[in-house]
Amino acid sequence: MALANDRHLLKKARALAAQRGTSISGLLAAELEKFVNDEEEYQQARVRALARLASGFRLGGGKMPSREELHDRQAQRPVVSDYWLVASH
Repeated sequence: MALANDRHLLKKARALAAQRGTSISGLLAAELEKFVNDEEEYQQARVRALARLASGFRLGGGKMPSREELHDRQAQRPVVSDYWLVASH
């Protein structure tokens, strides 16, 4: 792999590699391996998260009424005779 001809960068990289007891190539190989492993872990976590989302979450409560039940106006209106009994008192 060819690196850009930046002497200052290469000098720092050689010093860092020497401190770690490796070569520039070894530093790059370690970083590349870390990068690939992180990406694989991310993809596995993403698949697990999407599977959990697809299965849904139980938040409690009962069955939701259907659209027809929610919009049933007859069931929501009071009976006229009951209304007059309450209103007259």
